[in-house]
Amino acid sequence: MSIVRESDLIGIGKKYQIETEAGDHMVVVIHDDGRRELYRYDQEESESKCVMTLSDEESRQVAGIIGGLSYKPKALETIEVALDDLSIEWIKVGEDSPSLGKSIGELEVRKRTGASIIAAIKEGDSIINPGPDYVMHADTTMVVAGKRNHIKLIKEIL
Repeated sequence: MSIVRESDLIGIGKKYQIETEAGDHMVVVIHDDGRRELYRYDQEESESKCVMTLSDEESRQVAGIIGGLSYKPKALETIEVALDDLSIEWIKVGEDSPSLGKSIGELEVRKRTGASIIAAIKEGDSIINPGPDYVMHADTTMVVAGKRNHIKLIKEIL
């Protein structure tokens, strides 16, 4: 597990220092205006070098790519990301699922579970934030967000 240290940068935003399992060191600065700066720390030279600067929109696109919203490696059937109380999980709809042929609205997912479906991925095609009319199909991976107990309930439905 990587080590993440968070600190406030008064008048600027937040700084996150990350040490990965592989031993790499990275710093992410999130400015109050939404910009993100990525730094790589070089231990030999004892300095950080700015690798790139991203806008808020670009950062969210990269986060989706890194987080697997558009592509999930085949080796991972399910994956879970936890951010404090919020969990994001990838759930594959099976061929015997009771939800097949029913829309998100019909299933009353949010009302019954408290969780939200934030993406639907099938054969490389992804729909971000599918609406209540989206119909469940076999072999579709649903990306859901909610508290752990909400995720458990949505798994039962899907």
